[in-house]
Amino acid sequence: MNLALLTEADFIGPDRVRLTGRRFDHLATILGSEVGDQVPVGVENGNIGTGTLIQRDADAAELAITLDQSPPEPLPLTLVLAMPRPKMFRRVLQTVAALGVKEIWLINAYKVEKSFWQTPWLGPDALRENLTLGLEQARDTRMPQVHIRQRFKPFVEDELPALLAQRPGLVAHPGTDQPCPSHLSSPATLCIGPEGGFIPYEVDKLVEAGCQSVHLGRRILRVETAVPVLIGRLYDGCGY
Repeated sequence: MNLALLTEADFIGPDRVRLTGRRFDHLATILGSEVGDQVPVGVENGNIGTGTLIQRDADAAELAITLDQSPPEPLPLTLVLAMPRPKMFRRVLQTVAALGVKEIWLINAYKVEKSFWQTPWLGPDALRENLTLGLEQARDTRMPQVHIRQRFKPFVEDELPALLAQRPGLVAHPGTDQPCPSHLSSPATLCIGPEGGFIPYEVDKLVEAGCQSVHLGRRILRVETAVPVLIGRLYDGCGY
């Protein structure tokens, strides 16, 4: 936890917060913070700054906070992601949040197993938990939005074109001749398929909607690897 992400419920005064649970445990056992120590803090969708520990008991800590810095700029990227395997979904979600992506569309695809949509990690609390972990890792406060679409064709035909009008689209597909661009200075929409990739029909539908099919080379990558590699390539290692 490189930053304690705060919500309105944490405030006990205009510049005082009370931390419990996971954040308190990290403060007490991992950081070993004592009264007078400072830790990075940030308010969800607001500024970041420092918190000075003013009181600590067995299960809670109070901090006096100063919020005087803006969070990092978000990446101008919309991610359209075929639902990954549940065992890697948490890691992908945390990575995407840490890299600065603020709009995520989880979609269905032929090679997405029906059971994937039953994972408890898609629940609102679980989504928020993993997005928060990613933000804390990157010292960011802007909470990403996650949209869930379990029908491929209606999403591609009815919703994707409007997204592409704002941010031109790329679909990662090993079978194309066009290499993935790099060092973008403009917004984009990136579509990434499931393990095994999109089937030809799905690639054709994405291209019909306005996406350009691109590849990363001859190596076939797992989703959890392809996501950060593609995003880093598009936006210069995410130093956008």
